[in-house]
Amino acid sequence: MVTVLGSGDSLLRVIEKAFPGADIHVRGNEISAVGDPTEVALVQRVFDEMMLVLRTGQPMTEDAVERSIAMLKASENGEGSAETPAEVLTQNILSSRGRTIRPKTLNQKRYVDAIDKHTIVFGIGPAGTGKTYLAMAKAVQALQSKQVNRIILTRPAVEAGERLGFLPGTLYEKIDPYLRPLYDALHDMIDPDSIPRLMAAGTIEVAPLAYMRGRTLNDAFIILDEAQNTSPEQMKMFLTRLGFDSKIVITGDVTQVDLPGGTRSGLRQVQEILEGVEDVHFSRLSSHDVVRHKLVGRIVDAYEKYDNTHGTENGTHQGGRRKSGHKGK
Repeated sequence: MVTVLGSGDSLLRVIEKAFPGADIHVRGNEISAVGDPTEVALVQRVFDEMMLVLRTGQPMTEDAVERSIAMLKASENGEGSAETPAEVLTQNILSSRGRTIRPKTLNQKRYVDAIDKHTIVFGIGPAGTGKTYLAMAKAVQALQSKQVNRIILTRPAVEAGERLGFLPGTLYEKIDPYLRPLYDALHDMIDPDSIPRLMAAGTIEVAPLAYMRGRTLNDAFIILDEAQNTSPEQMKMFLTRLGFDSKIVITGDVTQVDLPGGTRSGLRQVQEILEGVEDVHFSRLSSHDVVRHKLVGRIVDAYEKYDNTHGTENGTHQGGRRKSGHKGK
């Protein structure tokens, strides 16, 4: 019962808070609920889903219970789908170094499934929704299962308030900070000692987007990160690198554009151009899919509300990161 109710009844408290119209009683190893019939039925479904997850040997956390409740409530309101919380929470993508990477929300599961089904997938959503991390996990999975021969990770080297010229060192050392988030994710998924060997052999390549020009990429899993900072020309150049037996995942957040004023984001334009094209899929994630600290989701929502109320900066602002002290006009 401790695994079901949580340490100090922490999981039970999450359920009680979510369903104030149901009175939940625990006696021995029996749980009963009395009250509003709709809420009582949902309480039963929550416990059923928790049991399915727990039987796989995976523990339930407060966060997982909250996400399960959100999925079941959405389903009750007709916004749900055929996938149950247990199906979402127990789908393993990659097991590495004693931890398993899996989707935590319904939209994340659909994003991961789309990567399996389509050749080109766009993962579009705010910070913390796992766009890049899940794509990297799928890339490592594809490499380990020999579906591809190499992984290519790339992102545009666009300044977010810093200037490349002022950074010390050689060109590679200047570019390295832009690619660091990709290295960090790799270290989570692959034995760090083997990464230099894989990179030296060309099995894993991490490079700025400019280095992709003129190449045809066969038998590769290619990830373009921070795609909102590509120009329309760069986006077209990148998409046309696709070779045989390859897969492309493009991730970005259209509210975080760091391009100079007046330059259109290639990620914004490509949605208008490729929407509906066969074997190209757009997965859209929202603040509900943020899997960082709960506060991150609230921050994303607050900024979105502010932008909608105050309009955009200088009339041409594309939703970029605001420097401190600047208010929207």
